[in-house]
Amino acid sequence: MAHLKLDFEEEFEEPYALVAIHCSEEEYKLAYLLNLHLGLRLARRKTDLDFKSEEGEIAFPIYDFEDVHHHDSYQLVANKCRSVQKSIVGAGDLFGEESVENSNLHYLFPEFKKIDYFLKIFSDFESSSLQDIISKISQINEVVSAYAVEFEEIKSKNNLIFD
Repeated sequence: MAHLKLDFEEEFEEPYALVAIHCSEEEYKLAYLLNLHLGLRLARRKTDLDFKSEEGEIAFPIYDFEDVHHHDSYQLVANKCRSVQKSIVGAGDLFGEESVENSNLHYLFPEFKKIDYFLKIFSDFESSSLQDIISKISQINEVVSAYAVEFEEIKSKNNLIFD
């Protein structure tokens, strides 16, 4: 009987690039600016990325664009999400209850707490190089900086699955 041997030493190249974006603008404004400067048509999904935590469900807004002519796909997602949890402290008096609101900040990628947004790009980069895209993003006045993130640096790789 023949024996089969599986070789797991071969490394697979990731089919996408991940660009970190430092920008203090809201996600809809950044999507608009990327559309304007990169010639994209990012549009917000009807459903956000939902994750469950101890505080409840948290949602990260996500914007998509698929360029069928160049076979490229872009996904913009916020790295930070603020959730507000309201809790009742006491029954209060005759006219109402006393409540306290706690605001918590959650990260899609906790290892990158300083990054505001990620742009995930599926492309063969024949039409334009990744460095050209990063250069165009960096030229936007509202963007502080943009750079590529190496796949090896990401600890929470499961959070990259946006589908």
